[in-house]
Amino acid sequence: MQSASPSRTALRVALRRAAHQLYDAKPLVFEDPVAVPILGDFYAEELRRTPTRNPDRKDRPFSVSLRAFLVARSRYAEDILARAVSQGVRQYVLLGAGLDTFAHRNPYPQLRVFEVDHPATQQWKRELLENTALSAPANLTYVPVNFEEESLLVQLQAGGFNTQAPTVFAWLGVVPYLTLEAFRATTKFLASQALGSALILDYGQPRSALPFFEQLAHDSLASRVQQAGEPFKLFFTPPEIAAELSTFRNLEDLESAEINTRYFTGRSDSLKVLGSAGRLLSAWL
Repeated sequence: MQSASPSRTALRVALRRAAHQLYDAKPLVFEDPVAVPILGDFYAEELRRTPTRNPDRKDRPFSVSLRAFLVARSRYAEDILARAVSQGVRQYVLLGAGLDTFAHRNPYPQLRVFEVDHPATQQWKRELLENTALSAPANLTYVPVNFEEESLLVQLQAGGFNTQAPTVFAWLGVVPYLTLEAFRATTKFLASQALGSALILDYGQPRSALPFFEQLAHDSLASRVQQAGEPFKLFFTPPEIAAELSTFRNLEDLESAEINTRYFTGRSDSLKVLGSAGRLLSAWL
């Protein structure tokens, strides 16, 4: 992410979550009453121009599929979190939080939420919240981290994070933008956390593992994020990421067909995940 500006990809994700609230058939896959308000008037026109408005349009199937994947990703993370909270987890860390709104919808009074992100992106989010009169909840802690200069552990501890307590870590929309070295440094930290902790992430398969038409869609998306200054760097096949996360147990790695079965069955519109590139994963310590 460019050091002097907020994340453009974080905005695109937020716009698609908001579009889901406005344009997709009910019931929604991911209910988020804060997704539209957080964008405020400043991004209202951009939301109206979101090209993925109608899931039944036949000319933008991969744009609609991307929105489906993003809302399923958020739903999956909060489903795993609900399971963990029922087992006694009291800490939730969002790594690369962007404009995530969970802390403003948090149904668990006992759950502390830590949002970790680049200082510029966090400042941008906080300004949006101020402009829309959305106050920060008491059990939310912002943890600004410049990963080139600061330690994730040190910054979390400075924010009151308890390293001895089981924690859910949501690492969404981040892995493809990392170097392998940064990925391994973070997974090493996560693997050292308390027993009962959980990790949720999404990742993409490498271009070479995709069929021809999915390679074209991959190239189109890669070009757009490259132009935004946030290029893709890291991909895994399922066996490769399983090997990287060998310290964890009960690994669940969902392909698109499994995501569709879980979250998009029986819909009255055509909202669903296409192709095989994106996957959702959870694992436990």
